[in-house]
Amino acid sequence: MFKFVKMHGTGNDYVYIDCFDQNVDNPQKLAVEVSDRHKGIGSDGLILIMPSEVCDFRMRMFNADGSEAQMCGNGSRCVGKYVYDRGYTDRKTITLETLAGVKTLELFPVGGKVEKVKVDMGAPVLDAGNIPVVWHDRQLINETVDFEPEKYALTAVSMGNPHAVIFTEGIDNLDLETIGKKIENHPMFSERVNVEFVEIISPVHAKMRVWERGSGETLACGTGACAVEVAAVLNRKLERKATVSLLGGDLEIEWNESNSHVYLTGEAVTVFEGIYY
Repeated sequence: MFKFVKMHGTGNDYVYIDCFDQNVDNPQKLAVEVSDRHKGIGSDGLILIMPSEVCDFRMRMFNADGSEAQMCGNGSRCVGKYVYDRGYTDRKTITLETLAGVKTLELFPVGGKVEKVKVDMGAPVLDAGNIPVVWHDRQLINETVDFEPEKYALTAVSMGNPHAVIFTEGIDNLDLETIGKKIENHPMFSERVNVEFVEIISPVHAKMRVWERGSGETLACGTGACAVEVAAVLNRKLERKATVSLLGGDLEIEWNESNSHVYLTGEAVTVFEGIYY
């Protein structure tokens, strides 16, 4: 039995457990249980909010299949909301320990409750070996790969999690489950990969659908939206500050030219809380 809070960032929903006063012995197994939308709470995964020895707070994130991910942009925003709204901090800038490194969160409260959060996601990783992706060159930018029977031009980016970004048209009509699974589990991605299909609307606006490794199609992916912005700039499709529209809503993304950091801004929403038996 444990207390939980259901939260979402742009429709990307997770079950959050406060580990300041309770322990989770097997988060991998628990993530599978609580994520089940018929027999559990229903979510894209599980996030633990924890004390940290190096930052203000620590976050661990598990996908719906129990696999642990390095980072979750939407999830980190909700962590920021949780710790502020619950009185764990009164500061509007905090640091968060993740498997993808230390992230800085800027909180925007209204009436004592956080409504939006801006996350410094750090610099993108473009080196193929560090994403990781098996490729014959140092980077994989706009290169055609055969996934049989389809071929797609990929740009590979890591924002803490690995992403394969594909620019195309008609994304609303894609059979994302079929092609998403195939790309996610392709041998060139040794740790699997998140897949984004992107349609450019204007130089400052794109829309995307995302297939997340371990969770399937989700309404939003913060690291994915950041990867889309980076890939779009590299391919001269978007300006360095743009809106990325997902099924769950809009995210504001900026790839800062001076420090190469990517900044993610979006909502953080509490849905409900309860006790899981």
